[in-house]
Amino acid sequence: MTTSEESSTGRYLVLLEDNSTIIGTRELTRLTGIRCANTADAAGAAPEELFRGAGGIVLHQLGIALISADPDQAAALERASRETSPIAAFEQERRVFAIGAEAQVEDGESTWGLQAVRADHAQPTGKGVRVAVLDTGLDLKHPDFADRDIVAGSFVEGQDVQDGHGHGTHVIGTSCGPRTLQGGPGYGIASEASIYAGKVLGDDGSGTDGGILSGIEWAISNGAAVVSMSLGAPTQPGEPFSAAFERVAQRAMERGTLVIAAAGNESQRSAGVVAPVGHPANCPSILAVGAIDPQLQIADFSCGTVDEIGQVDLVGPGVDVYSSWPGAERYRKLSGTSMATPHVAGVAALYAQQYPERAWGLWARLSQTARRLPLASTDVGAGVVQAP
Repeated sequence: MTTSEESSTGRYLVLLEDNSTIIGTRELTRLTGIRCANTADAAGAAPEELFRGAGGIVLHQLGIALISADPDQAAALERASRETSPIAAFEQERRVFAIGAEAQVEDGESTWGLQAVRADHAQPTGKGVRVAVLDTGLDLKHPDFADRDIVAGSFVEGQDVQDGHGHGTHVIGTSCGPRTLQGGPGYGIASEASIYAGKVLGDDGSGTDGGILSGIEWAISNGAAVVSMSLGAPTQPGEPFSAAFERVAQRAMERGTLVIAAAGNESQRSAGVVAPVGHPANCPSILAVGAIDPQLQIADFSCGTVDEIGQVDLVGPGVDVYSSWPGAERYRKLSGTSMATPHVAGVAALYAQQYPERAWGLWARLSQTARRLPLASTDVGAGVVQAP
């Protein structure tokens, strides 16, 4: 049975009386000391963006405050809601699309990852949207991609796009593979998107900044709405982000291309070690993705926000992720923020099909619709990406 604690985000909703938004906000601050940002003062800003700089936000048009509160603050608001005051009601913020325990295993129809991001029941398929995945290439002989619209390019000297490693085929499978499959679980999100498979890592799994930047340029010139990069290098706390990658990402945004990258796998949380977001995901204009496990807990290896240089923006399923694999094996489970990143990229393609927003607008929509988790935003950002 799901407990109320498990079904809540750990934050609270405060309903203010009709036409009492200003007075109610003042009363909230008086009772708790919590100061809230107001959406009326920052038109168009995403709620989570406002939340980072305050103890809460007030949705001005709706007359609702969303806050983080300790037990004493929560008790004060609970009492006020039962008395004559501008505080009309007080309740836990719920997860609107909760997943039961059965989501922890594959059910024969779709993977736990697709269920966690709600892609298994999504109407959009990514049709007409170009998704560029920059990695070790793709197994062009894999039967699950036989009838797909695929454009391939290699930026590794002496190697074609055929995947001799496996990593690229796996992440492309998650972002753009089949959502339904006979004889096994569906594992892909944007199942009808146009796949742009860019090989920027060699068959040994390594590459260079130059190859990656070339792949990004290729993706932009081909009109990709989304670039997915399950790659990177470790960073040290306080290490500056790459000015080159940041400017490239800004230019990509100006052209309508959202760049998404893995936060990195260098943490050892069970030993108390949280490593900073890696390169190039630590650039402000690149959406950084962390990983969660089937219990919706942060993965032990997932890098986190440890300083002002890089932050985790969203999380996706990244432990025991089932997807495509080259050769006779065909399928394999892998773990890493590399596996979480294509979940976000695939969902981004679904929104790009359904709505006109691109770049920053698409980023904002992904953040606003994410499923909040009762975990630190430094680990999970806005939460788990959710399909439309």
